[in-house]
Amino acid sequence: MPDAFQQAAVIGVTAWGTTLAVHLARRGLPTLLIARSEAEAATLQRERRSPRLTGVVFPEQLTAGTIEDLRTADLVCFAVPSHTLAANASTVAGALRGDATILSATKGIDRETGRRMSELLGHALPGHPLAVISGPNLSREVVEGLPGSTVIATRDASIAALRGAFHSRALRVYTSEDVAGVEFGGALKNVIAIAGGMVDGFQFGNNAKAALLTRGLAEITRLGVAGGAQAMTFQGLAGIGDLIATSYSPLSRNRRLGALIADGTTLDDALAQLGETAEGATTIPAALRLAARLGVEMPITEGLQRILYEGAAPLAEVRALMEREPRSEH
Repeated sequence: MPDAFQQAAVIGVTAWGTTLAVHLARRGLPTLLIARSEAEAATLQRERRSPRLTGVVFPEQLTAGTIEDLRTADLVCFAVPSHTLAANASTVAGALRGDATILSATKGIDRETGRRMSELLGHALPGHPLAVISGPNLSREVVEGLPGSTVIATRDASIAALRGAFHSRALRVYTSEDVAGVEFGGALKNVIAIAGGMVDGFQFGNNAKAALLTRGLAEITRLGVAGGAQAMTFQGLAGIGDLIATSYSPLSRNRRLGALIADGTTLDDALAQLGETAEGATTIPAALRLAARLGVEMPITEGLQRILYEGAAPLAEVRALMEREPRSEH
């Protein structure tokens, strides 16, 4: 395994993908930002900035390119919407170096299969070392160099090389072998953050939000553990840390989605206003399908499914949650 990577590539010109590319390049690692077309790559390369990250100029070590440029990268990061990950992986499979390490920076669960993102990548790109990155990492704060931490989890990639690529004075890297826990935490907290945004939208107060996030954490931990994760991972950065940041920050798309829903906006209109993917909306039905398969109860997620996809009144679902039979907390 390599002690250090020589060139990175980030697939996905999303705000998060561009942020990761900028961060890696600032660390001194030559980095490719892989665009969807030659025209898009040429525009990014000429302007040296992305419309998704206003005010951020690309570092010297960052180059915009296309799939054909991937053959030189020994670290390939995927930062695309979860529902496009499998297709993107299949598209680039023939362009990758045989020894390239694959890193998933996508937070989600496949709606049809219940697979985690690293499982989709492993299926599409067999034989490559796999890792995942997650945590309370709002792209705007990371790209501005504000202090923060992240978690990289792997069982077969070089953790020293991964840590060396990402760790900086502003972004502290923690490591883990619990790939399932880090991925489930990153995906499922988006669901609870939508509910947190609804609490804010209804102005229910801090008691209600604290209760919602606490019970939400218990809910997503149940599903994660049933899916092979370690419970303690949900007490760390990829679980409660990411949940707090995503549920409270005005930068969080999932929180803003919940607030818009509370205001009476339809799901389609709310997503249009956001302008980018709010992964929690896609994760809700995927999580419930997996929960049904594993026999896990998820009342908050079930309520969100009824609100977002079945036309249920949000306040009626709040009442239903409050009227559930009292029980022991643990």
